[in-house]
Amino acid sequence: MIIAIAVVAGFIMDILFGDPSWIRHPVVIMGKGISIMENALRRMFPKTDRGEFAAGLVMTIVLPVLVLAVTAGVCVAAYMVHPGLCLAVETLWCWQAFSMKGLKTESMNVYRCLAEGELNDSRKAVGRIVGRDTANLDETGVTKAAVETVAENFGDGVMSPLVFMIIGGAPLAMFYKSINTMDSMVGYKNKRFLFFGRAAAKLDDFVNYIPARLGGIMWVAGAMLSGYDYRNSWRIWRRDRRNHASPNSAQTEAACAGALGIRLAGPAYYFGEYYEKPYIGDAINEISYENIRDADRMMYCAGIVAVILAVTVRAAAVMIISAAGA
Repeated sequence: MIIAIAVVAGFIMDILFGDPSWIRHPVVIMGKGISIMENALRRMFPKTDRGEFAAGLVMTIVLPVLVLAVTAGVCVAAYMVHPGLCLAVETLWCWQAFSMKGLKTESMNVYRCLAEGELNDSRKAVGRIVGRDTANLDETGVTKAAVETVAENFGDGVMSPLVFMIIGGAPLAMFYKSINTMDSMVGYKNKRFLFFGRAAAKLDDFVNYIPARLGGIMWVAGAMLSGYDYRNSWRIWRRDRRNHASPNSAQTEAACAGALGIRLAGPAYYFGEYYEKPYIGDAINEISYENIRDADRMMYCAGIVAVILAVTVRAAAVMIISAAGA
């Protein structure tokens, strides 16, 4: 019961408050830990391809296990003091595991800049939430980048944390966030991280595999509830969900592109290098900055559907297990 209440309460608090700057976010602490571990492990292991891979592998194992042990220990200690205290801790960390309001806030900053005709400002705004080079993007490029970010990050900002927390509460959600944070910091295929970040990137692909696919289905449901073309969303999701180097990133992007009848993805520049990437979706409609608001609406509907279903499934599972043990 504590976990179900904490999930719902945490989700609502994310919708209402996002990530207030006055609360220390666990991801910030994880990020500092990753930087410290990276520097220490690079000194400890040989500066060879194998040595860097081994160093990254050690971090990939140690950090999530450490995060899980600490957060679970805090929750157990809190429960021993009082179940209400445990609920408060669980709710706080579930709240911080979600990032739906943050995605909406950042994407709407891009939307406002485009609506006001401030292309340079919109490039800077979208540059805060994407990894690609944004300095030379036109209005369509900026819009695509913002829409893709909302859709793709529904996976690791809503769906994946939800799946983990509904199974094991806030500690398992924080376990997931530590893996996702590692991938976002070291999971690049550049000279510095090609070998050091490989284990973290592979683990992130693994833990997101099922949630990403569930996220695509939830996005189709969100498109239906918010009045968009859910039939085309389903069709494009089935057709283009593998059109990405990552096994997971195109899942929600494809559903989003289909719902809006636009074409996303395609070639892009990252760190000054040109990457040929497949397109996702069909260019039925012209891309407009209004699509950013559309994507946010679908994201919220998809998130609400996902939370309701997750809590329902957990409640049913608990009842079945209790009946079996009676």
